[in-house]
Amino acid sequence: MTGKTNVGSGSPNAQFVQAAGLFAQSMQRNSTLNRMVGKMPSGEGEVNNVLRKQTSTDMPIVRTVDLSRGKGDEVEFHFVQPVGAYPIMGSRQAEGKGTGIALDKARVRVNQARFPVDVGNTMTDLRSPVDFRKVGRPIAQSLMDSYQDQSMLVHLAGARGYHDNIEWRLPTADHPDFAEMAINEVKAPTKNRHFVADATAIKPFAVNAGEVDLATTDLLDMDVVDSIRTVIESIALPPPAIKIPGDKVAEDSPLRCLLVSPAQYHSFAQDTNFRQFQANAIARASKAENHPLFLGEVGLWNGILICKMPKPIRFYAGDTIRYCASNTSETETTCTVPTSFSTTHAVDRALLLGGQALAQAFASSRHGGMPFFWKEKEFDHDDKMELLIGAIQGLSKVRWLVDQGAGTKHYTDHGVIAIDTAVPIIGARQ
Repeated sequence: MTGKTNVGSGSPNAQFVQAAGLFAQSMQRNSTLNRMVGKMPSGEGEVNNVLRKQTSTDMPIVRTVDLSRGKGDEVEFHFVQPVGAYPIMGSRQAEGKGTGIALDKARVRVNQARFPVDVGNTMTDLRSPVDFRKVGRPIAQSLMDSYQDQSMLVHLAGARGYHDNIEWRLPTADHPDFAEMAINEVKAPTKNRHFVADATAIKPFAVNAGEVDLATTDLLDMDVVDSIRTVIESIALPPPAIKIPGDKVAEDSPLRCLLVSPAQYHSFAQDTNFRQFQANAIARASKAENHPLFLGEVGLWNGILICKMPKPIRFYAGDTIRYCASNTSETETTCTVPTSFSTTHAVDRALLLGGQALAQAFASSRHGGMPFFWKEKEFDHDDKMELLIGAIQGLSKVRWLVDQGAGTKHYTDHGVIAIDTAVPIIGARQ
């Protein structure tokens, strides 16, 4: 039959087609974090296309696919550094005084991550009305999708936190395999990108007698959101505004995204004006071709799109928080959550995202040549079966050493600001 996609049994192309389909399905999943990836450039003249096949830097997550790389390799990203210059006025000589363009490289290590699923044995098939092979495939896909989304969140936050339950695919940082599962180092926020709530405002991350300088009343509310907007308009080189494809007012109404924990979002939802904030998001969606980032549990206020993150980055009373005490060093220091938080409150981390916050790299597997792959294996004389989903990928925050003038350079998380706030909780840990 012609005009139909058809891969015959035993075809050498079967594995490739299956792997390509898996990869496409993963890239198109409708999760909060996956909506923050831009499109691949289509025009040959676009800078990013010339440099490497990577998505637009106008969105928080920049993704590249390099099928020439494999497990254990590093994938290279290219970014254009911010530049500073003044105009040449009148008839003063301009020739030879051109502003230099700094092209920065980021290398992201990739590794293989796999989730095997036991789909039973011959007796399982006989005794159960359920086809475990059919059930196992979506379970495996869900496990891999969750691992990707949670890895993005943890790298953006610069911390795993201590919230933990069966839904997490990354263990807490004290797990012996955490570093291997994270693939690249999870880096605490740079000093100029780390803030805490302070009543109705925010202030730079501060420590008091070894504890983070937060009280249980330092919650995330709309006054704090207004303070965030004031801060990003006041600091040098804030996270660049997000430019959603098709957004007709992207230039006139700059947009950034505030990822908040479910508990922080609940605090917003109590605001009497929150219904209007949700309506604002829907109205902005109509100007941006109804991009899915504006839909669901979101609100828009003062140029900040408030979105609920899938899992909280949470620290309980007595837990350790890592931070950078110096602008000129990546050395990390620790403090703890105040013991006064007891079992009634915790610290959750919100994330203000602009463009070019996180680099996500995919490389080639030897199973079909694509980043994703399926495997099914029978063993014990074909009595038992496992299926497995795998991916070759890695993540890393985009961090630069930015020139401040007079020979001073500051380490800067380019597209993300971390904001720690208090949240009420039920019970000591989850």
